[in-house]
Amino acid sequence: MGRSVSLITLLLLSTANAASEAPRPRGVGPDFAKYYKDSESFTCISNPSTKLDISRLNDDFCDCPDGSDEPGTSACSYISPLSPPQPDKPNDSLALPGYYCKNKGHIPSYIPFTNVNDGVCDYELCCDGSDEWDHVGGVKCEDRCAKMGKEWKKQDEARQKSLGAANRKRKELITEAGRLRKEVEDRIQTLQTEIKGHELKVDALMKSLAEIERQEKGKIVKAAGKGGKLGVLSGLAKARIEELTENLNRVRGERDASRGRIEELEAILKRFKEEYNPNFNDEGVKRAVKAWEDYAAQDRPGPDDARDRDLDEILKPDSESAIKWEEFVEEESDVDVLYKFEEYLPTPLRDWVDAKLRALRVTMIENGILAAPNTDAPESSAVTSARTQLTSAETTLNNDRNELKNHEEDLTKDYGPDEVFRALKGRCVEQDSGEYTYEHCFLEKTTQKPKKGGGHTGMGNFVRIEKVTVDEDLLADGKGLGSGERYALKYENGQHCWNGPSRSTQVILACAESDEIWKIVEEEKCVYRMEMGTPAVCGLKEGEQKGAPVHSEL
Repeated sequence: MGRSVSLITLLLLSTANAASEAPRPRGVGPDFAKYYKDSESFTCISNPSTKLDISRLNDDFCDCPDGSDEPGTSACSYISPLSPPQPDKPNDSLALPGYYCKNKGHIPSYIPFTNVNDGVCDYELCCDGSDEWDHVGGVKCEDRCAKMGKEWKKQDEARQKSLGAANRKRKELITEAGRLRKEVEDRIQTLQTEIKGHELKVDALMKSLAEIERQEKGKIVKAAGKGGKLGVLSGLAKARIEELTENLNRVRGERDASRGRIEELEAILKRFKEEYNPNFNDEGVKRAVKAWEDYAAQDRPGPDDARDRDLDEILKPDSESAIKWEEFVEEESDVDVLYKFEEYLPTPLRDWVDAKLRALRVTMIENGILAAPNTDAPESSAVTSARTQLTSAETTLNNDRNELKNHEEDLTKDYGPDEVFRALKGRCVEQDSGEYTYEHCFLEKTTQKPKKGGGHTGMGNFVRIEKVTVDEDLLADGKGLGSGERYALKYENGQHCWNGPSRSTQVILACAESDEIWKIVEEEKCVYRMEMGTPAVCGLKEGEQKGAPVHSEL
């Protein structure tokens, strides 16, 4: 049964003065001794208007409404347990927390009044057996406090040693969390600097692309007659030649493949002729051999290597016979001459003049004064290269901006006290339980894995850190939640449950030397509760365990 830390602390502080005072009545703890000092009368603790003769104390009859006159019997056990007094209303609940067991050599404790003289030795709470002082039914409870205290002390030393190791591990986790946060902060500074540089680069490449496109639009095709016709013709011819070249290369590839297959089949038939048995009277085999002999006797031309070499030379883009398409394009158009005077103008005026001249050129093209650019021609290599560089720079800039946003959001996330869970993020712990293995990955997900094969089931994805209050007995081995406020990790929106909700898991944490899962239960359909230990929550006031031993009343 769990025991309150504050209550035991109060008991132990009061013990120091107990030795110098008069013996307390049976069942009275040191913290309530002040109410029992009068040797002639007794005043009910919660009802001071009621005074009794001292002889009525522990007489196995309940005289006080709060039961304070029977600290060592079960006479007042029917009264409601200890509760806060109500204003303007006499207190009709127990004033005492229970029967006090000194438990010399071990930890003092209170037990319920109903346990007093009930014929059962409650060694877990009252190891000195004093709760059965009347020996009801002949029951005599020996004093086991020395033995239990020695064993408890041995276990406590191990617990304290483990707790010390757990606290050291938590400090290491905090240090690691600080290092990881510093990495994020440093990366943010680096990204901010890089983004400024990428923005300048993108602006420069955008201006460069615009300038190259303007220059390319100004180019015109040489033509003796009407402007633009030769350009259209040369563009179509270039595209047609490229298409024919591609098809020629494809046909040559198919031809070479067919040649190889024919040579392979011929080798098979030749080996068949050489290895068949002529004495074997098979007309089908004889006809096949005769057909091969006729085929082999035919005079067929072999591969024309010289012609293939000529084709290779023609298809080379840098061969002497290749068409130099750039010779059909002037690097400077008649309109470019008009634009050159802009270089001598101030920037604002140059931009204004440039816009006006562009509008003028469009008007002249629409009225047939200037030849229209060949819009059907493929984009020039210069424009393509400039556009590729701009796209690459924009991609890098966007990637850096997204990374910066993620890191900035990360710094605002809740990683628990001292950001200790930052160091645990992504660390996974597994535990076998029946037909399944359960896995918990800190701040990521919880998973159920069948041992006999089959797909894994997502039990939830991390959404938040929260605090919960639990009221459970602390196990003897110290592995458990105990009572008090605990940190919990909430996982939701897991795999949908058939005919039910999406799976979710609440992982409640308690102090332990290592990360380990203690217990998994399905509280409701597809709603799981996982209890586990971790050094991450050790040493936290919110996580103090109810009943944690502090000192023995020796």
